[in-house]
Parts: sequence; structure tokens; C-alpha cells
Amino acid sequence: QVQLVESGGGLVQAGGSLRLSCAVSGSTFIINAMGWYRQAPGKQRELVAGISSGGSTNYADSVKGRFTISRDNAKNTVYLQMNSLKPEDTAVYYCNVRGAFSPLLPNTIYWGQGTQVTVSS
Repeated sequence: QVQLVESGGGLVQAGGSLRLSCAVSGSTFIINAMGWYRQAPGKQRELVAGISSGGSTNYADSVKGRFTISRDNAKNTVYLQMNSLKPEDTAVYYCNVRGAFSPLLPNTIYWGQGTQVTVSS
């Protein structure tokens, strides 16, 4: 069983910062890629940032230069540092991990429960 526990969301003024965390639990689960998605009201869920097992990162154009994704493999945790927040960043943010219980098995995707980020103007 794999569980993802997110924390760090909240209300912040435009220009402010927040740091999201997502801790992954699950014995013998091999984590490969990790990422953050978000979904604003009335919109589709979109990728915000991703990080591979080797540390390569990718970002949505809308957050490049403002957001930073990182991971601590020893703690099975992925972070999203969000700076210079804008009202359009308001959304529910979801943690996502891709992994398997054995190198011989295909990857499975797991999602966190979501954490609300609200940026006021």
C-alpha cells in the first residue's frame, strides 16, 4: 500500500511564497518520477513540475523561474517551493508519484489527496 501525505498549502498574498511537501510511505516501493499537478476551478488538471529519479526537472512554462521542485530520496519526500505567487496560481495542488514494488513490474501512478493554495491579489 502506498500513501501520499501532502502539506504546506494555504492562503498567501500575491508575491508571497509557499512550500509544499509530499511524503510517500510504502515499504519496498521503488519511487521513480515524482511531480506536482494542479487543478483550478473549471479547468483541467495540469502538470506544474516533475522530477525524475536522477534529478532531472521539468516545469510548466507558467511557473518557470518561480517554482522549484526537489526531492529527498532518503525521506521519500518531494517538495515544491513556490515564490512570486500570482492569483492565477490558485488551485488544488496534487502530488504524484510513479513507481513499482519491484524493478520487474511496470510503474503505477499514485496521487495525493490535494492541498489548497489560494493567492489573493
